Amino acid sequence: MNIKEAKQQIANAMRAYFTKDEFGHYVIPIERQRPVFLLGAPGIGKTAIMEQIAQELGVGLVSYSMTHHTRQSALGLPFIAQKTYGGVEYEVSEYTMSEIIASVYDAIEQTGQQEGILFLDEINCVSETLTPAILQFLQYKVFGRHRVPDGWIVVTAGNPPEYNRSIHDFDIATWDRLKRIDVDPDFAVWKEYAVAQGVHPAVLTYLEIRPDDFYRVETTVDGKSFVTARGWDDLSQMIKLYERNGIVVDGLLVGQYVQNAEIAKRFAVYYDLFNKYKSDYQVEDILDGTAGEAIKARAVEAGFDERISLIGLLMDALGERLRAAVLAERAVELCHGKLAALKEGADEAALADVREACAEASRDVQKQLDGDRAAGTLSREAYEVRSRAIAFFDEIAGRVEPASFDDARALFGERVDELDGLISTASASLDNALAFVEDAYGEGQEMLLVITDLSVSRYGMAFINQHGCERYFKHNENLLFYERGKDIVDRIERMDLDED
Repeated sequence: MNIKEAKQQIANAMRAYFTKDEFGHYVIPIERQRPVFLLGAPGIGKTAIMEQIAQELGVGLVSYSMTHHTRQSALGLPFIAQKTYGGVEYEVSEYTMSEIIASVYDAIEQTGQQEGILFLDEINCVSETLTPAILQFLQYKVFGRHRVPDGWIVVTAGNPPEYNRSIHDFDIATWDRLKRIDVDPDFAVWKEYAVAQGVHPAVLTYLEIRPDDFYRVETTVDGKSFVTARGWDDLSQMIKLYERNGIVVDGLLVGQYVQNAEIAKRFAVYYDLFNKYKSDYQVEDILDGTAGEAIKARAVEAGFDERISLIGLLMDALGERLRAAVLAERAVELCHGKLAALKEGADEAALADVREACAEASRDVQKQLDGDRAAGTLSREAYEVRSRAIAFFDEIAGRVEPASFDDARALFGERVDELDGLISTASASLDNALAFVEDAYGEGQEMLLVITDLSVSRYGMAFINQHGCERYFKHNENLLFYERGKDIVDRIERMDLDED
């Protein structure tokens, strides 16, 4: 199966394992919960989907790569304990708590999350001295004498033997205690993830043109040659950072992540061509609705590769504007909820100076942020939204002079005005982008690419579901789940801060 199907299978298993009976006990006792074993080629996103599942389920996550562990760190260190049996005292060997088990308890203490996922990667690549302990752990969820806490589910991952010489195969008794899921690379599925995560458009469009270059592992006279999803993802991040800092992206950088000389060379050449398209087309003008007829004429006459590149450039720039509007809207909603609660619970004296109340609101949001970070479930989106809310409350709390509730409301009004501008810009940009593609290509494959990318983009769909887009639905009439949301200002007015 592909990684998307695997993610759903694992999430379903997690929900089943977390199910409790009417007495608050797990329906499937922890010792009967089969550990999930995710078997797939390296770099296809096994670790990434575990982070996503933990975020979506709202549970903790502790991750370990088992190739980094010795028998001692996994089992704990031996020590001599005094025991009395039948009135006779004996010296008995015992073990300190396993580092792995201890890390789960640490996560519980730091985050308060009583439920979570213990993810052990490369489980079938451990040393020979550790293998017996791993087999025992998979069967009984025990390292030494210490068991995984109730409420924490074990998920493991490993590579097939053709990708790693140090693989240890499991016996039938062990396989019979595992929930095995085999995963194969799939560009179409990875593209959905890549669009949602904002992978660099040069990477996306190159792979759209050459999908066979997405994943490849070969043995050559010079050794292993490989390209993986992880490599493309990491390269994308570096390209973005290089561009931000004005550093030239060259073939040497590409070859550090795309470890197949032929593919690395092809992409490096394409990246230079992609930047030429970026300069020629002035995508920002298209989004602003000011692109000249010459740009449209060139788009019409462009070849397949150039058209794909143009669509990638267009969707990347549009995505940034949609993302800015969506995150700003969520930050405003978070601040509004806190302000409404502040007013409802405060007396007249407290409303005359809300600095301490705003400082408390800031600490509360920071605590949530820190808790999710410690649990390994803090998404970039949640980080940005909460950070904006913290900055808003800190601005009020940090004032030298007393700040009334009216002052806080005025500052909030400024944030709403800024949001209105972002929503207006994003809405116009979305319409202009679709109009440009419509005029240039009609209902061709280029429009299909745009609609598909918008449909799998978390920010694209969040914005469209909230604010609508007639052109989008004109080209995607089968999308039935949409219900036009009202503007955020209307929702804020429904919960009027002026009300007594």
